[in-house]
This record gives sequence, structure tokens and C-alpha cells, in this order.
Amino acid sequence: MKILVLGGYGLIGLAITKALVRAGHDVSGLGRSVRKGEAAAPDVTWIGRDLSHMTTPEDWAHVLTGMDVVVNAAGLLQDGMNDHVSAVQRDSVRALAVACKAAGVSQIIQISAPGVSESSDTVFYRSKAEGDAAIKASGVNWVIFRPGLVLSPQAYGGTSLLRQLAAVPLVQPVMLADATIQTVHVDDVASAVVRAVEDRLTGIDADLVSAEATRLEDLILSIRAWLGFRAPASTIRAPLFLGRLTARLGDLAGWLGWRPALRTTSLRVLAKGVHGDASRWPVRSLSQTLQDLPSTVQERTYARAALLYPFLLLILSGFWIASGVIGWLQQGAAMAVFDAGVPVPAAKAFVLGGAAVDVAIGAALLFRPLTRPAALAAILVSLAYLVGSAIFAPHLWTDPLGPMVKVFPAIGLALTVWGLTESR
Repeated sequence: MKILVLGGYGLIGLAITKALVRAGHDVSGLGRSVRKGEAAAPDVTWIGRDLSHMTTPEDWAHVLTGMDVVVNAAGLLQDGMNDHVSAVQRDSVRALAVACKAAGVSQIIQISAPGVSESSDTVFYRSKAEGDAAIKASGVNWVIFRPGLVLSPQAYGGTSLLRQLAAVPLVQPVMLADATIQTVHVDDVASAVVRAVEDRLTGIDADLVSAEATRLEDLILSIRAWLGFRAPASTIRAPLFLGRLTARLGDLAGWLGWRPALRTTSLRVLAKGVHGDASRWPVRSLSQTLQDLPSTVQERTYARAALLYPFLLLILSGFWIASGVIGWLQQGAAMAVFDAGVPVPAAKAFVLGGAAVDVAIGAALLFRPLTRPAALAAILVSLAYLVGSAIFAPHLWTDPLGPMVKVFPAIGLALTVWGLTESR
């Protein structure tokens, strides 16, 4: 069959896409970036579209031509710079439902979430519920699967957050320790979709959750043991206000183009617990899921890197902003480092120009679309400072405090940020 997978290179979507290809289906994937799709699954036809701009049935007409089945695995946690939750999870799905009927699509499979409600206090749950209702009212055969907390070989969203927390050395911090979570292996979600397609199921609304519910604290400790990290000397239950503060900072980061796992929506979801009815569609237990997931040096390295990355980025950004601000405020002292042969106007231009460049680099590092270019700029400007100091202020190289020698660790930090910065 010809099948279109929305969000086809996402955490859940990619597993579904690959499972359908293995089952022999003709699969097309839809996502924002054709390049990323082709890198993730080169044997799939990719369509580059932003679902937030596909909010009328006419927007879908060409995309759905010839399709037998549509699988909607797209979703967003919270609004951000380029993320519009209601547009993606409600408006585009309503348009899709109408367009599928007109295009003769025989089946829609919707990946939703357990416990969604149109009266929820989160846009994420409300828009999911409204999208589900549109699918059910479409007049097309429909199936809705509601995965719990998805655990996957890939690390993104909740599964990434768990790995980061599990990588904290010596102790294990945890908030909402008693919140109950039911998990699901991503391959169980993909297998459910393949079965729904091949058995031509319809009218199924099923939670995909493990039979047992696990306390969040126990889940994090299980992830820690699975990764192969040492058991913590103690478990520290962090106060909820600290989690709320961190989530607010995560919200701010979202408007700078980042997608941190811990934001106010995820905190509210975790506070209520992630659970559903496991009797409708059996899936693997948590212990079996962890047993079936890889646990190698790559997973441990990722967990540590993901934990440290925000601190590395903030330190690098703060270093460049502070350097620029101090240079601007201490112009006289900064100009004094130049040799006597450098004219005062030129020295002042170097100081003020350098200060402006430093602040610009530091600010750009925090802005997700510019982080990698800014890290590269930090490296190049640092090299320029090294060359310039050798020409105009060579005495700095013999200064006992080593101001020029210290530029090399700053270059190393910028290289690290450049190398670790990656979008899904």
C-alpha cells in the first residue's frame, strides 16, 4: 500500500516509517526538512512541508494524491519560535481529515497520547484531543494509538530528559518522585501501526502502555542502571519550585529556537502521571523494554554530553558577553595594552569594535538558529585576537597571568559547542 507518514523522521515517526518499509509498503514521509528525512531513511520518498502551514483541505490535496493510508506521528510539546502546537495538532489535522475523505484515503492512523481532553489545562493535551475528534468524525476508517512515555534507541524529549538525569554523577536528583509512569518501547508503537494497516483495523482507540506503572524516581534509577552508571550515593528530592523555575527557563529557551524536554507543559504532564489502560493492546514491560534497548558507550556518552551541554553553552556565551562588556566599560585599561606605536584612535576603534563583536557572538550563541555559526565565529575571532596580539601587543604573551594562552581553552570550548550542537 502507499502510505504517508507525517512527522516521518521524528522519534516515533521514524520507527513507524522503517517498520512499514520493512513490511513491504511504499512509504512517503512528510517533515520540515527533506534533507533530514533522506539522512534518516534514504529509501523513503520525502516531502518537505510545515504542518503549521497546512491548515486548509486544499493544502493537502496534492500531498494525498494516490495515498491509501495516512499515519499522523507529528506532534509538538509547546509553542516556541517555529512551533505552533494548535496549528499542528488541531488545525492541520482538521484539514487533513476533510482532505483524506475527498482524496479517497482508506485509513487514518493517529498517534495521540493517553489522557488527552478538550478541557485540559495544557494546549498540548487540548489540541491532541481536538485532533482526535476530527479524525473520528472524518468519515474515513480510523485508528488512534495513545503511547505512554516512549523509550527508544533515539534520545529526544522525555527519553532524553531521563538519560540526562540518570547521568548526574554521585547523587540522583529527582522531582515528582511519586508520579506514576507507564512506558512503551517505540518498536511496539511501530508494530501496532503495521498491524493496523495490514489487518485494515478501524474504530480502535487504544492506549499503548506497559501493564505496570512505575514511580518516576524508580524509573530514573532503572534508566541509570540500564545505562551502566554507578548507583547514586543518595537520592535527592529537589523541591517543585526549582522544577518550575527550570521549566520557565525551558519555556524561554523555546522562544530562542530550542526544544528542551523540561518545560511547563512536560512538568504538568509528569505531575499528573502518564498512564492508561494496558488491557486493550499489550506491549512490553519496562524491564523488557530496557533489556531490548542498546546500552553501550554511545548511550552513556550521549547522556553525559546532553547533561553538560546547556552549561557549556551558557559558559561560552557568558564569557563572550562579559568580555565585550568589560572591554566597553574599561576602555582606558583595554587601550593601554597596545604598544606605544599604535595611534590612540586606532586603539580605541580596536577596543570598541572588539567589544561589539564579543557581545554579538555571545548573544548569537543563545539563539538556536545561529549557535553553530556563532561558535565558528568565536573560533575565528579568537584566532584573529591571537594574531593581532602578536603584532600589536606581543608583551601579552609573556604576561604571568597568561591572557593569550587562555584563549586556547576558549577555542576548545567553542569547538565543543559547535560539535555538539545538532537539531533532530
